[in-house]
Amino acid sequence: MNNQDDPKKTGNAGEAGPAAQNEEIKPIDYLRPVRSHIRNGKHKDAYRLLLQASVRFPDEPLILSYYGSLQAIVDKKFRSGVENCKRAIRMLEERGSSSEKTYYPVCYHNLGKAFIAAGRKKDALDALKKGLKYDSGNSDLKKELQDLGVRKPLPVAFLDRSNPINVVLGMIRKSPKKTPPGKKSGGRGR
Repeated sequence: MNNQDDPKKTGNAGEAGPAAQNEEIKPIDYLRPVRSHIRNGKHKDAYRLLLQASVRFPDEPLILSYYGSLQAIVDKKFRSGVENCKRAIRMLEERGSSSEKTYYPVCYHNLGKAFIAAGRKKDALDALKKGLKYDSGNSDLKKELQDLGVRKPLPVAFLDRSNPINVVLGMIRKSPKKTPPGKKSGGRGR
């Protein structure tokens, strides 16, 4: 029995790369292992795969987006990494396909990570918030925002954050709620 007859022996079983050589390789065949590498903190491995994928699929927005993000993170090529992420978003806009709307949160997340790598926190916040407009429940975007330490809105927006009024109101808002004397707490009874 040769390798072509046995599905277990075809392809790169166990390797983190594209599917079988005999089959037509699709962008998702690169994206699955790339996402896995990123989740496991193996950015260099993901970047190596994306270098191959970007040559093979230069007009695929998700590949370009991940490539741009890792270009900034791994290679420290911040400007071209951010530009590639932005170009991926423009490609999605030009296509206008409703099926690709689900790609926007991913592309904005990658853009945000490229901005973070470049030390551009404000731009990263803007990109991540735009991504949430497309998918308000996206856990990756929410986690990235939380990691950036997004602050709550100011109690009195037209005053500076360091203004004593905002400082005091912020401390009041932050302090734990205390039960007034003589009232039972909302906890469980004994």
